[in-house]
Formats: sequence, C-alpha cells, structure tokens
Amino acid sequence: MREVRKLLPAEELLYYADSAYCPYGIKPPEFIRARAFAIGDFLLSKGVKLIVIASNTTSVASLDAVRERYNIPVIGVEPAVKPAALATRNGTIGVLATGVTLEGQRFNNLVERFGDGVKVYTQPCPGLVELVEAGKLESPETEVLLGHYLDPLLARGVDTIVLGCTHYPFFRPLVEKLSGNGVRVIDTGDAIARQVARVLKNDDLDTDKKLPGKEEFFTSGDPVEVEPVIRLLWGNPELKVRRLTFSTPTYFTINGT
Repeated sequence: MREVRKLLPAEELLYYADSAYCPYGIKPPEFIRARAFAIGDFLLSKGVKLIVIASNTTSVASLDAVRERYNIPVIGVEPAVKPAALATRNGTIGVLATGVTLEGQRFNNLVERFGDGVKVYTQPCPGLVELVEAGKLESPETEVLLGHYLDPLLARGVDTIVLGCTHYPFFRPLVEKLSGNGVRVIDTGDAIARQVARVLKNDDLDTDKKLPGKEEFFTSGDPVEVEPVIRLLWGNPELKVRRLTFSTPTYFTINGT
C-alpha cells in the first residue's frame, strides 16, 4: 500500500486488516478463501474499482476464486522468484515465506517457470507475521527469530533472499543487517504498485482528480491494539482505524467461529 500511494498520490485507498484472524499462514486454504470472499464482499459494497490481495498466502489460496467472483480487476502478489533468479550471481536464492505459500501450487509453478538452473531454498517463518502485527520491527526477539530463519539459507550460500510475505518488507533493514553486504534482498511492493497503475490506466479506471487521495483503514481486530501498529507502519500518528467485523461465510467454519 505504501508503494501504491507513492506511485498514485491522487487515488483513494481503502485498507482492511483482518487482524482478528491473523496469521493466515497457519490456516487451512479453505478458511483463507472464505475470509477473502467476506472481505471482498465488503470492499465491493464500498464501491472499490480494483482489489489488491496484499498477501502472498491469500493469493496462493484464493486469487483465482476471487477473480471469478468479482467483476473488477483483482491483483494478487507472489514471491519474487523471477527477479531473484535474474539477480542472483551464484545461482542460489532463498525464499522466506509462510508455510501455506511455500506449499501452494502457485509457488511451485513459479519455481518451475523461473527457477531453471537456479537452486531455490525455502524457509517457512512461523511467528514473523505476529511480530509485525505487534509493531516489533527491531526488537531483540525479532532479531533472534529472523536469525534463526536466515542462518540455514546463508549456510547454503544464497546471495539473494526473497521476502515472500507482504509483512516481511518491514523487516528489510534487519534482514539486510543479518545477511551481510553480499546478499541482495528483494520484495514485490514496487512491482505490484506499477501493475496497479497499468491496470487502472488500461481499463480507464485511473482518477482524473488532482488533489491528494485519502485513506480509510478498517480492521476486524481491536482498534486499541491495531491502530498504534498501523500508525507506525503507515507513518501517520493521527490516522484512525475503524473496527468492522463480519463472520466467515457459513460454508466454512474453523474452531466454531
């Protein structure tokens, strides 16, 4: 969202943080898909003209189904295997991501399409998303956990690391510090923002307004807990986050919720 805002300063942005159900990386794909539909229905009710599924895990589990459900452009995200394969100097890359992302067919297809001749090592990272959600971007706890996940990749000699979850770019300075100067770190935020701009222009959906666009923030969690973290991540100490909850559709439930 930060990259979209930098590239498209006049567009109105609406952000929904599904904090009550975070993290997605340990949830069944069917549950993630159900949440994507519930959130998508809300976004459509607000009149959005394009949806970005700003989650690798959700894109793996539900992108095709969401595109089929809604008659507006839907942009997903995926780990930057292709640019990493082009960037590596020694032919060895590492991917930090959630378990659901790494186990999904969409990720396997990426490796098959763009990883020819390249060694791709993967590392699931349980616990990292929760640290971002708690605003612990540079805490000792975060550094220890990140080091635990990076060490196996660095031991294999990777020279390029993919941040394969949209939470992980907030750890980028720490990843670069722990990995050393010889390792390149890649995420997809800028590429996704450029794709949003292309789709809006090609579909004649881009705004003709000149004034700066506004942002609205919603969460399924407790704003008392979520608002300070989003203020930190967005860099605005005065933004407001509204609570909006809706149940997961009845065709799939988990733990009675």
